[in-house]
Amino acid sequence: MPRERILIAVKTYPILSTSHIELVCTAGFREDGSWVRIYPAPFRFLERDQQYGKYYWVELDLEKNTKDPRPESYRPRDIDNIRVLEKVPTVRNWEARRRLILERNTIHTNLDTIIEGAKRNDYSLVIFKPSEIVDLVAQETERDWERTREQAARAALKQGSLFDDTDRSDFRLIRKLPYKFSYRFRDDTGREASLMIEDWEIGQLYWNCLEGTDEKTAIEKVRKKYIDDFARSKDLYLFLGTTHKAHVRKLSNPYVIIGTFHPPFAAQQRLF
Repeated sequence: MPRERILIAVKTYPILSTSHIELVCTAGFREDGSWVRIYPAPFRFLERDQQYGKYYWVELDLEKNTKDPRPESYRPRDIDNIRVLEKVPTVRNWEARRRLILERNTIHTNLDTIIEGAKRNDYSLVIFKPSEIVDLVAQETERDWERTREQAARAALKQGSLFDDTDRSDFRLIRKLPYKFSYRFRDDTGREASLMIEDWEIGQLYWNCLEGTDEKTAIEKVRKKYIDDFARSKDLYLFLGTTHKAHVRKLSNPYVIIGTFHPPFAAQQRLF
């Protein structure tokens, strides 16, 4: 199978893994515009020059993840051969990013449609355009990782990652977020839903906003970014993905928000 070029559009906040220490779900687009999920991806274990950012093209070998029935799910065949290529720029109101992402994909606006599509296993990754963002909600959650999962991750660190035999004894596990952030929004029928945001960006934004202040102020800063900036001042789209468990069990709504796409509103064309 030839190496593939993938435009990275999604990186979720890392979670602890009993078998792989720490994992990140990555997703993006092939050159033909089709979605691909890259999982498992030991992002923070990659060499520094392989730690790709969002909207970079990467080149890698992929194989179908046979343990994951979702149609877009693939896994890296050899993480040592991941190459980070050029970044797609934001010039001219994100023109290149819009062309590569929005013009080559279906933009969904109806919740029932994408839920039924997931139940049929037609897809598990979609671009969704809400008709209205109602609010950003921060819900306090457990402040520490589940004990058994953390113990397993620390034990695996001492033994070395399953991806390689490099000594990881000095590796610091990612901090657990003490809040779950969710968007409340409406679809094209007015149906309201609330979906958790699992994007790495919102987690890192919270930690950045917390520096030198208290949690309440930090949450308000996050809310200002995701409501005042993304939802009110930008042309906001949501990248939605189903979780493995919810997809297999065909739950009533298997999706979470795995990323946002928020270019400036396209400039109006001159009439004369």
